[in-house]
Amino acid sequence: MTKTLLLMRHGKSSWKEKGLADEKRPLKKRGEEAAAKIGKMLKVNEIVPDLILSSPAKRAKNTAEIVAKESNFSHKVELVDSFYMGEPSDYVARLKKLPNDVKQVMVVGHNPGLEAFLQMLDGQISAMPTGSLAIIKLNLNSWSDFSAESDGNVIAFWDPEQKETLKIKK
Repeated sequence: MTKTLLLMRHGKSSWKEKGLADEKRPLKKRGEEAAAKIGKMLKVNEIVPDLILSSPAKRAKNTAEIVAKESNFSHKVELVDSFYMGEPSDYVARLKKLPNDVKQVMVVGHNPGLEAFLQMLDGQISAMPTGSLAIIKLNLNSWSDFSAESDGNVIAFWDPEQKETLKIKK
């Protein structure tokens, strides 16, 4: 049995307001556009997640909400406090708690932890620029079996700087 993990780094954020706390920084228009494009691509490719988990930081939460709206995701985005500045172990701990009826889950987070998590899963040195998406197939029978040693196979990667649409390896 396989599970699908969609890892997304939040969209490009604004640094316009100098005194604003990091977790309150909003998305730039470019970040909003990238999130909308990903949501539409997920809908077209019929890989809308069963669950979306996001860092509570404004830029991540807004990214997740835009993806949810554009993909026709029908549930509420779940905010996970440990995903703000989260490490791979924080992502693993939360994913291990998922019910088995969740086949596809999206995680919206931040670097460097999200990038390290992707590298842990696929064994490759992969950059995750803002607004990028990696889709990973995991050979798991149960989310409770998920661990730092779980093998993942990246079946698609999308960077908002690319002009083409999402290409999924079957």
